[in-house]
Amino acid sequence: MDNNNRRWLFSRDNLMTAIRSLGFPDELGEAIVKNLGSPKAMDRMASYLMNVKPTTPELVVDEMLAIRSEIEAWRAKKDSEDANAKYNEMLYYGFGDD
Repeated sequence: MDNNNRRWLFSRDNLMTAIRSLGFPDELGEAIVKNLGSPKAMDRMASYLMNVKPTTPELVVDEMLAIRSEIEAWRAKKDSEDANAKYNEMLYYGFGDD
């Protein structure tokens, strides 16, 4: 098992422990793990659960959706920055049709 798999499993287990400690069903935790997907996002969610201790599943799902939204906004920003860098490169070097 490589390091990435170990990291993912550790984050998943940590998140599931946090879900269980608040009395929520495993199914909720599994759905959150599936929707978040990355160890960093799962760690962030587990931290929220341990610090805020939400009392309803709606609050848990709301935070999961907020985390996903921020990840998507970050990805869109990076895509925009990459496209802008390529556009600027084309302006600087031209289109190669001398």
